[in-house]
Amino acid sequence: MINTRLKHKIKILASNKKHLTNKKDKIQRLLIPFIFLIHMISGSLQAQESHSLYQNHSFRHYDRYVYQSSERFHTSVKPYLKTQTDSIVSLNSIYSKPVNTKFADIFFNRSLIQYKKNDFSFTIDPLFQFELGRDKTYGEKSWINTRGIMVNAQLGKKVAVSTSFYENQASFFDYRHDRIQDIGQRVIPGQGAGKSFGDSTQHNYDYGFAEAWVSFSPNAHFNFTFGHGKNFIGDGYRSLLLSDNAFNYPFLRITTDFWNIKYVNLWMQLQDIRNKPQFESPYNKKWASMHYLDWSVTPWLNIGFFEAIIWQHADTSGVRGFDMNYANPVIFLRPVEFSVGSPDNALMGVSGKLTLFKNHVFYGQAMIDEFKLSEIKAGNGWWANKWAFQVGYKTFDLFDWQHLDVQTEFNYVRPFMYSHYSTLQNYGHHNQPLAHPLGSNFWESLTFLQYQHKRIFVEGRFSYARHGSDTAGMNYGNDIYKSYDTRAKEYNNYLGQAQTINLSYTSLMLAYLVNPRTNLNVYVSYTQRNEQINSISNKQSLITFGIRTSLQNFYYDF
Repeated sequence: MINTRLKHKIKILASNKKHLTNKKDKIQRLLIPFIFLIHMISGSLQAQESHSLYQNHSFRHYDRYVYQSSERFHTSVKPYLKTQTDSIVSLNSIYSKPVNTKFADIFFNRSLIQYKKNDFSFTIDPLFQFELGRDKTYGEKSWINTRGIMVNAQLGKKVAVSTSFYENQASFFDYRHDRIQDIGQRVIPGQGAGKSFGDSTQHNYDYGFAEAWVSFSPNAHFNFTFGHGKNFIGDGYRSLLLSDNAFNYPFLRITTDFWNIKYVNLWMQLQDIRNKPQFESPYNKKWASMHYLDWSVTPWLNIGFFEAIIWQHADTSGVRGFDMNYANPVIFLRPVEFSVGSPDNALMGVSGKLTLFKNHVFYGQAMIDEFKLSEIKAGNGWWANKWAFQVGYKTFDLFDWQHLDVQTEFNYVRPFMYSHYSTLQNYGHHNQPLAHPLGSNFWESLTFLQYQHKRIFVEGRFSYARHGSDTAGMNYGNDIYKSYDTRAKEYNNYLGQAQTINLSYTSLMLAYLVNPRTNLNVYVSYTQRNEQINSISNKQSLITFGIRTSLQNFYYDF
């Protein structure tokens, strides 16, 4: 509460405002609103946190708690709802840092500005990333300059609102620039399209990034979230069902919790930005409807069922828009897709999680685009046997060493997976796949070793991938943005076909978590990347350091 002396001072200043004639009193009058602002910053008014939690792979604050088999937590649906994680562990109990001053408390523990009165509260935080990097191989420098702001508000116990915006300038003189060129339209991985500035070689990019959502939880069973952002389904570092690899999109998500089941309905509007119809017209749009049911069969076993339909907003016959056939939240999508003439892209998948001895987690996924059982039995490499799978393992407190965590994962995706005869109905958004960054026609193995001591984080990782890149203008099933009607051959398709690329990626990061509210951290990292095509090897070593608020996953490990 505001202390009595402060209340009295404000009351006197306000009541005498008509008689303020000298310079000193005028200054005091002007300071009245700032007194309130300073008081909010000082933290005497505590604000609640928002409904939804941001996820970052390098700072997995909740994983070791929610993955315990005794909790029966539905870990495959991300982002988590704070109201549900709070029943297990709170951020304060993990990272609360004793301090002697209010300024230090704001810097290390709480939001910059926070306010609460009755059932209304809000927080305001700055967002930023200031990074410097140097490519040791070629001696080139890179940098990232990000400034932004995030506002979270709580309206009673049932409604939460969040909005954030980032303004970015970056210069990439390393493999990240090559990746941006491969994606096309100057799309920065996961962050949308930018524009070039300054440098004639187009290594400099200017781009914005915004996200927002409104969350409504009428009771313990339902949550409705309308937003512009990302979703993730799975227990792995990657997801072959739905990942957060691509750029933000508008979505409506309904989450239903009952008994030992979590059921997710997700409707999304996606964009294809490659070929705009006209200069001043919007990008081509497409829609997606997804269902995911996660069943906690036992405290140590979860099974999930996934289905998705992608359809284009308009074609030569006219504007189709949102198809109400897919609006029903409990209907099976595949029969509906068939009933409307089967023009759309249908995918189905399963996921699973097995937890043994409290914190040893085995997980996996399988995704089917289309297949024919007879062709699979024939083993003749038919192009339309499109499927993918993932297997992985993670554990916490390895060898009883507290906060020493390990994760290893294998991903396998057949050629032509996620593609469609109509490129406006592929499983992609904003020039990037909705699943794995490599698209299709690859296998990948990756391993993480993470250690945390209080607020110090150390992460080492190694990944190796082999994928077949389309070459000579032919479609061998790597680029999901090519129509599968342009395939190079009908049979004898195999993983890694065409131009085989072997990619190894090793990184080491050391970070100190300054403030867990925004994942504010200072960090230094070393990355070594080696891309080998036939006998030609392209090695790069990159050193970066900086300070950042790590609230999203932006993938540069390609």
